[in-house]
Amino acid sequence: MPGYPQRAQRLRAVQALGLRPGHTVVDLACGTGLNFSLIEQAIGPGGRIVGVDLTDAMLDQAQHRIATNDFRNISLVQADAAEFDFPPEVDAIVSTYALSHVPECADVIAHGAAALSAGGRWVVLDLKAPDNAPRWLAQLGVALARPFGSIDEWVVRRPWEAVRAAMQDELADLSWTELFFGTAFLAVGCVSGVYDSRTSAPGSLCSRRQLTSPAPRGLPWPLMPM
Repeated sequence: MPGYPQRAQRLRAVQALGLRPGHTVVDLACGTGLNFSLIEQAIGPGGRIVGVDLTDAMLDQAQHRIATNDFRNISLVQADAAEFDFPPEVDAIVSTYALSHVPECADVIAHGAAALSAGGRWVVLDLKAPDNAPRWLAQLGVALARPFGSIDEWVVRRPWEAVRAAMQDELADLSWTELFFGTAFLAVGCVSGVYDSRTSAPGSLCSRRQLTSPAPRGLPWPLMPM
């Protein structure tokens, strides 16, 4: 939608992952790969990205983005988010503008949380209907969600509440921030890790287990041929 600060919100979501060089990140429902460049800047060539999406068309465009940018550390997996088998001990998981349209979003949060390494972060950036908003603002929220499916069902289901509840149940130190007049939210949770006084303040979100950048780890999937 013209004028909507999507890139700024994506950047904020990636920054919330707390990434370091060498980290492994799952980009769930990655679409055309709009998050890839932002993640690459943080993890470097020694890191890994697993991009997951269901549709051939999205993965075709994501593969084109990978080739155009000569990314050599991204694997693509074709899978439904609700059925994806997360690799063990990943450092971070992100989903942008997608998870609220997965009816099993709470299960997806739980499965991802179980796969995170100690100190790993789960970040969800997604749309919501604004609460107690004037009519024009509620209509904006509906307009933003319209391309993704049935609006009436989406509003009645209120999936952002399911996402929030699941993250509260499965993760520690949940941070919830509403964006752009309540039409979007940024949720960040972590798996408890060992406190590192050099990188974390007391009470801070998701202190990391590792004090140095981890060695690159292989992934069980090859780069998806397109």
